[in-house]
Amino acid sequence: MDELEIKKLWQSTNDKLEKSFVIDKKNTEEITHMKVYSLLGSMKPIKFFALLVGILWVGIGGIALSSIYLNSFNEANKFFLFSASIQVGLTAISLYIYLYQLITIYQIDITEPIIRTQEKLSSLKISTLWVTRLLFLQLPVWTTFWWNETMLTDWGILQWIMTLFFTLSFTVIAIWLFFNIKYENRNKKWFQLIFSGKEWTPLMKSMELLEQVEEYKDQNAST
Repeated sequence: MDELEIKKLWQSTNDKLEKSFVIDKKNTEEITHMKVYSLLGSMKPIKFFALLVGILWVGIGGIALSSIYLNSFNEANKFFLFSASIQVGLTAISLYIYLYQLITIYQIDITEPIIRTQEKLSSLKISTLWVTRLLFLQLPVWTTFWWNETMLTDWGILQWIMTLFFTLSFTVIAIWLFFNIKYENRNKKWFQLIFSGKEWTPLMKSMELLEQVEEYKDQNAST
């Protein structure tokens, strides 16, 4: 076998390897996109349920509170009124985030570039952290909505100590969670206890799959 034949054989082998690599890369990306699409699809039912329940809660609560503010504000229990207003307001903001997440999930296309899908997953991750922070901020008002003016005159010191202890405890917990619920703490036990199930696990698995594809592409590119 002369030198020319060796060069032709080498070139033919190299072309076949490159073609095989391109096909393998394409198949890997397509399979990964399909898996990600399926994982994100499993998040839709819980998002729809949360959105539906939230709309009913905010709708009924908003109508009731509006009626109180307009018609019987002076006679209303201010503790209940302000506590319920905060709760309904935070829930309304959370509803907007859930709607945004559903739209984002439906916009993900299995044919789009991986980098574009990663951007959408990142926005889903950030919005999930934010909606959880907001929902935990409701904790203190669940301890104050039943307060009333008679407490100021009829209650003893022990009753106030116990009541304020629970309210302050829930407030501290809510504030602590608001500032500590962040992606950097994802490996901590308390974080994993909060973020488990259909609203978080599929999202993390999807991000890991895309990262693996990117690592695979980088490894092959370097070789």
